[in-house]
Amino acid sequence: MVTRTEGDDWIVLQSADHGYGVKEGDVFRWADSFCSQMVLGRGPCVAPRSADVPAYAAAPIGRQVRIGAYVGVPLSREDGSLFGTLCAIHPTPQPTGIAAELPLIEVLARLLCTVLEADIRATDHARRAERAEADALTDGLTGVYNRRGWDQLSAAEESRCRRYGHPACVLSIDLDGLKRVNDTQGHAAGDELICRAASAIQGAIRKQDMVARLGGDEFAVLGIECDAVGAGRLRDHVAAALAAANVEASLGIAVRDPRRGLTHAADQADAAMYVNKTSRRATTSTGTGRT
Repeated sequence: MVTRTEGDDWIVLQSADHGYGVKEGDVFRWADSFCSQMVLGRGPCVAPRSADVPAYAAAPIGRQVRIGAYVGVPLSREDGSLFGTLCAIHPTPQPTGIAAELPLIEVLARLLCTVLEADIRATDHARRAERAEADALTDGLTGVYNRRGWDQLSAAEESRCRRYGHPACVLSIDLDGLKRVNDTQGHAAGDELICRAASAIQGAIRKQDMVARLGGDEFAVLGIECDAVGAGRLRDHVAAALAAANVEASLGIAVRDPRRGLTHAADQADAAMYVNKTSRRATTSTGTGRT
């Protein structure tokens, strides 16, 4: 397997399976794995009899699948940070002679790290090129991406998430009171509110993130390589920016589940936004102020 570590998750990026039923996209708990113990130096890279290694014998993954022998080496980024692992398991113990293959496995891991790093750099360039090509897919009023741009770029990002295990999140934003502004102050005032909201959101997100106007008063942000902690920060920054711009809005956020993808995250973010909107309306109607 080639795996990616991301927070508590251990994500299978590629696998050559011969009986375990492990496939690309499967997610396990990193702390439960033999690989986490190997990276921490608590077990060897090659264990012909994994039961003889206390850290491996105690690892919870061994209660999920039968592991008699283990081979694993870390995969590192150019900056030294851990990307994941190259590893293999077998249900029965293997001859002790497999330990002699470790130098070859380490060479393969270094080659794989080089390929991965080059591939990730190429991905970054491709992402920038996609953004440039999508300039025509922008909302005429606000200058942010429109629905078509959102669909195109989020689909491309989903492919990268599946390939590299990148985390991502979706923030759903719905402006409160746009119809009231249009009805009482005119559509020019409504357009100004929409533009003010777009500017506030754009100023609050990171350079790699993407914002789109999906409908009249509906915006969405795609947080790229953004985990649960980063998602919370993203929501807080956008909420603060909208408040500073005197824009009332309901927000909902969801982190991409590697098993279900960005489309599911967008649905979850929408559902969370509507819960927030209902709560805000209830609070306003009772006269206790805004949330």
